[in-house]
Amino acid sequence: MIKAAYALLVAACILIAGATFFFDRTLFYIVFPAAVIIAVVSLLLILRVRHEIYGMVKSVNQHLKPGEHTGVSFPMPVIVVSENREIIWYNDLFESGVADSEEVLGMSFDSISDLPLERFCTAAGAEVSYGGRSYIAYGICDTQGEKIYMLYFSETTALKKLADQYLLTRPAVMLILVDNYEELLQTAKESEKSQLLGQIDVLLEEFISGTSGFIRKLERDRFIAVIEEQHLRQLMEERFQILDKARQLVTSSRYPVTLSIGVGHGGKNLAECEAWARQSVDMALGRGGDQAAIKSPDGFEFFGGISKGIEKRTKVKTRIIASALRELVETSDNVIVMGHRFGDLDSIGSAIALAAAVRQLGKHSVVCVSRARNLARCLIDMEEQAGVTDLFVEETTALEMMTLKTLVIITDTHNLALVESAQVYQNAKTVVVIDHHRKVVNFIDNAVIFYHEPFASSASEMVTELLQYLGDNIQVGKTEAEALLAGIMLDTKNFVLKTGVRTFEAAAFLRRMGADTVEVRQLFSSTMESYQRKARLVSAAEIYKSCAIASSDFSSDDLRVVAPQAADELLGISGVKASFVLYEVGGMVNISARSMGQINVQVIMEQLGGGGHLTMAGAQLEGIDLEKARQMLLDAVDKYQEEYGKK
Repeated sequence: MIKAAYALLVAACILIAGATFFFDRTLFYIVFPAAVIIAVVSLLLILRVRHEIYGMVKSVNQHLKPGEHTGVSFPMPVIVVSENREIIWYNDLFESGVADSEEVLGMSFDSISDLPLERFCTAAGAEVSYGGRSYIAYGICDTQGEKIYMLYFSETTALKKLADQYLLTRPAVMLILVDNYEELLQTAKESEKSQLLGQIDVLLEEFISGTSGFIRKLERDRFIAVIEEQHLRQLMEERFQILDKARQLVTSSRYPVTLSIGVGHGGKNLAECEAWARQSVDMALGRGGDQAAIKSPDGFEFFGGISKGIEKRTKVKTRIIASALRELVETSDNVIVMGHRFGDLDSIGSAIALAAAVRQLGKHSVVCVSRARNLARCLIDMEEQAGVTDLFVEETTALEMMTLKTLVIITDTHNLALVESAQVYQNAKTVVVIDHHRKVVNFIDNAVIFYHEPFASSASEMVTELLQYLGDNIQVGKTEAEALLAGIMLDTKNFVLKTGVRTFEAAAFLRRMGADTVEVRQLFSSTMESYQRKARLVSAAEIYKSCAIASSDFSSDDLRVVAPQAADELLGISGVKASFVLYEVGGMVNISARSMGQINVQVIMEQLGGGGHLTMAGAQLEGIDLEKARQMLLDAVDKYQEEYGKK
């Protein structure tokens, strides 16, 4: 306050002296320089007086008896700060150690730390960095009259450096898997096999040679490496460039080499890090491979994952899953099949076929679905018109029929937040999951059978394969075959996207079982009003960085169906690599995302809390309006282009 009052008085004197310029210039040339000189001299005298007062305080304290002295000779740096954060006193150790002989008397404490003074008056104190050194400051507050804070500084520079060095050298466990190993070597010559395997070994050795860690080969297609935390951070900053280098190794069959990397770090010990690494590599494989998944105490991080998954041609796993599923069905009291909320043709179609197969095995089965909240009412009507009227039940009925031996089969989702009925899932003792979407963090982790194939086109394709191995007495009916074919056609966009050899094999099997392609195509028909709403969305789209983005300015009962159809239509525009349609339903902004494979819309949607596939994904945003959601989407597209645009 004294400094402020002095500054005001000096400013007032100089202004008054300056005002004489307008009345008498001769007087101005005499008065103004004199006022400036007086102000400077006064400032110097005040600083000198304050310094002499400080010296007198030190001199007085030196003459006090040992039991009566103050903080001058305290064996730690001490500083006293007023309530308005002015430094009013400090001892010799603070001057020589912390302030480095700099005169800070009368200065603001903000030059040392901007933390509130109350933060220092705790048992833990507060960290302070000043002059290139680190301290922990502990404070005492005197509340008698004007608040006075006495702070004691304990230097922690060496300790902090040692702690940082410890954290940077903590070990991280890395598991590396060549996730398309069998496909790479299936048709290769012996000489090509040796050459390719040698190139992979050299690539991984060079990858680890840039660190202080080591790598060892566990199996023909699996490696383990241990590196330090500091090198892992560098790899994360570089976004695991080894994934791009591996894809440059192309075999004679034109298959690029893809790696799945799982990393565990920050665990209590090496065993925990290794367990996290195994979980991470499983997560990377579940998301389609060709990426790195990193698990720490804070959760998962993902890098890469922009390429298409490699289709596995072997059906050995399908046979094993089918045999295990049949055993579970035979030992259960009944079976409840359900998909995801707002079930589509793939979700409902695969559920119908599974429930029908279970009935042929002699067990009662139903499909749990909300008639008011689903996008495949045409399949339900088709099944009931065929005479099956007791197949579909609501959530309350499904809960009533559950016993300790009820088997619950979940299709077309593995996300806990998206199942048709959370209560049915929570009450089930035995759960089976059948899904093709890329793995998310919040997945169902207590399933007895977790049949997850991210390279599959649809859940209907997976169920079609399972039905062929469930037993010789399992016969797929015409309506069930058409329901499955409709699900495949929906997710592949009429066999255009994410279609592999096994997709066509499944479609051929369903055709032999009586599926009529004309009748299936009619399931996708819509009313004139719906078509007009879809056209309205398409016409409102704008192009942003090769992405078509449209926002709905209207609401309708069929908006959940129309919006994804509009997103599909937008992919037909020249130069559009991905499309996004935003619409609001029930106070929540929904985003339907589609692509032709050049842009991974799953990665973009994951930034907004959603997920899905490389070519088909979505997200739901609560508590924001359409304009805010649109801006968040643009930011996500920008981030994706920055990270993957040049790849």
